[in-house]
Amino acid sequence: MSRLRLRISISLDGYVAGPEQSIQHPLGIGGERLHHWATALATWRGAHGMEGGDTNASTAVMEESLANIGATIMGRNMFGGHPGAWNPNEPWNGWWGEEPPFHHPVFVLTRHPRPPLILGETRFHFVTEGIHVALEQARAAAGGCDVALAGGAHAARQYLAAGRVDEMELHLVPVLLGGGERLFDQLGDDLHGLTLMRTVATPSVVHLKFERLKGARAPLR
Repeated sequence: MSRLRLRISISLDGYVAGPEQSIQHPLGIGGERLHHWATALATWRGAHGMEGGDTNASTAVMEESLANIGATIMGRNMFGGHPGAWNPNEPWNGWWGEEPPFHHPVFVLTRHPRPPLILGETRFHFVTEGIHVALEQARAAAGGCDVALAGGAHAARQYLAAGRVDEMELHLVPVLLGGGERLFDQLGDDLHGLTLMRTVATPSVVHLKFERLKGARAPLR
């Protein structure tokens, strides 16, 4: 069965987005600093149709995160936090522009029904039946490949709490945001079964890869 793989950047004080998230600051005040390590990479830039960029110790980590992904799951705010995103008369098409970087099916967790949206090579499906249905649909669409769990924090927490995350890579960035959206709030010991398997340290980010080992017990949820 395909694996559910969470990749997310996080600050030293545990935030994956800064305070005061808004249309002007989708990642909150200072939140973009969490991703500077990635957006500088030639691998990331190439996947977004851009030239140039760096090659360093994070390159292999980024290449691995992009490999063997056949579908993505994300929360509704990651698709489009704009209030008009869910207006049935004039829906907004999200943050991703006319050519989203996914190039495969994306399943958006939401309580607002909406027909599928096709932008470039990406088809967004809006799932109102909850995280388990979204995962079933994503795995079916992935065609044997893995499923990426893109975030944000609320979506990631739900899958972590349910014991459905098979692999998690935290990109720990040496910044303090002082507020915003935390990843691990109210999770308790729900990471049981995820074991630290690899650490890659660079001056701008430390990559911590966790895996659920075969036979490891997941929370019963």
